[in-house]
Amino acid sequence: MKIAFWASLALAAFFGTFMLLTAGWERPPIKSVQTGYRGLALEQNINPRREATVIARNQLPDVIPEASPEGPRASAVYENVQVLGHLSEEQFVRVMLAITDWVSRDEGCNYCHVAENLADDSLYPKRVARRMLQMTAHTNLSWQKHVRETGVTCYTCHRGQPVPEKIWFSNPGPVAARGPVGYRAGQNIAAASVGTTSLPFDPFPSLLNDDNVRVISTSALPSGDGASIKRTERTYALMMHMSRALGQNCTFCHNSRSFFDWNQSAPQRTSAWYGIRMVRDLNTNYLVPLTPTFPPHRLGPLGDVAKINCGTCHQGVNKPLLGASMLRDYPELNEVKQ
Repeated sequence: MKIAFWASLALAAFFGTFMLLTAGWERPPIKSVQTGYRGLALEQNINPRREATVIARNQLPDVIPEASPEGPRASAVYENVQVLGHLSEEQFVRVMLAITDWVSRDEGCNYCHVAENLADDSLYPKRVARRMLQMTAHTNLSWQKHVRETGVTCYTCHRGQPVPEKIWFSNPGPVAARGPVGYRAGQNIAAASVGTTSLPFDPFPSLLNDDNVRVISTSALPSGDGASIKRTERTYALMMHMSRALGQNCTFCHNSRSFFDWNQSAPQRTSAWYGIRMVRDLNTNYLVPLTPTFPPHRLGPLGDVAKINCGTCHQGVNKPLLGASMLRDYPELNEVKQ
């Protein structure tokens, strides 16, 4: 009996230790900030150790000194300048140097350009970069209800890398057995994109398609308004992604008394509403049309182009780059020829 007791105790200790070390537990102290009425879980819980890492990851690069707007236009000095030709030569060179630092810090100018002929368009990153400059200007000018006056630059997403860290492709899921046994209905897999829950492992179609992001029906017997159980689960999956992308819990936007009621929600919910629609716009009108431009090895397993989600810009903070604006130092990015 004693052997069985100690064996059971050792086994329980082993599994308890295993759970503590692998389940994402965070050791104290944890900082808690109340954001609303008591008793409604209107608070944000912050791990100071993770916060330090996030702050370090969201520092701005050095600003290149401002260039003179005087002098010949870039289009008169260089060949094949299609979207920034109205800038002065000095302004144009400054923006090119900044983009190199923001997008291809290690690769340099030759990531986009053929060294022997800068006007050559044979490298696909150069053709993509033109459209991305147009997308940046469109975001700053047409989506101020989300980006406000802070705006975005290439660095907001890229952070010195040719391919942003936070992108997504359509997820076909793992290989499964054929027939009813292997059918998972797009869920029941511990995917990191949805916080290792059993929610749909691909939460991003709502950031491409014009879906109703809805949980609660507007009628007693839902009919045609999209508030099905499956739609609800997909909405929860998207909310899990947004929570992780912004480093905030649900009550950053919602009041736990009524997640449905806009009148009881925080102002951030309105900003998020516009953000979802902004991401849809950019994915649909800028990124998806670039699919033929990319080589096969840059496409996803289903042949689709890389797309953006909330994490692409936010990267763990509720305001990208902690709310600091790079746009005021590079206003030329709002003057891109469309």
